[in-house]
Amino acid sequence: MNYSNNGFAESAGEILVTLDCEAVLLPAGRNSLNAIRSYLETLALAGQRVLTEFAVDGCPVNLSLPLGRQAFCRVDAVSIPLDELPLLLLTIAGQQVDRARASVEAALTLVLINHPATARELWWNLASQLKEPVLTLSLMPEELCCLRCGTSFHKLRRWQLEQIAVIVRRVDAVCDLQDNLQLSDALENLVLPWLDKLGEHIRLWHQATLAGARLGIKTTSL
Repeated sequence: MNYSNNGFAESAGEILVTLDCEAVLLPAGRNSLNAIRSYLETLALAGQRVLTEFAVDGCPVNLSLPLGRQAFCRVDAVSIPLDELPLLLLTIAGQQVDRARASVEAALTLVLINHPATARELWWNLASQLKEPVLTLSLMPEELCCLRCGTSFHKLRRWQLEQIAVIVRRVDAVCDLQDNLQLSDALENLVLPWLDKLGEHIRLWHQATLAGARLGIKTTSL
């Protein structure tokens, strides 16, 4: 797809912008990161694609977070066809699991060195992260959500959310004891194993979906 031949004048300054390795000419005034991202997303959508990667001066940017104000000279973006969106969702869910796991691992020590009230706040912040990957997976097309065991993904998602609720209640009960050592143990023995299992499931699902896409298979079973 040719993104350069759009009739707009190149933006002022020395900003270089590429989308899918092709130079993009920006409309006048589109020289902020938010403006450039918005324009690139529009170009991608016009081509039945969705923006998946966004790098500023060679540094990848998390598209789920607001873009800051900073000086820059280059923006590189990558898009994928809409029919590859399931792979993107699986990638995002995997990243959310990784971030949640890193937060829990850091909290294992933090809860030990803080007042019980502060430790409880740390846990409540973690609890809000646990549901994110499951909610992301809920956006997957139903035809890609059939498991070998025959369980629909709708039932699997409900089970996973129920498991999150059980874990949160159990850790909340430990918080009520105001024993930070027990809280740290609960994070290690309850939360981390659940995240590990979910992360492994997502990794296998991603591999199966990727293999199916390469073979032109529309439905993938795990």
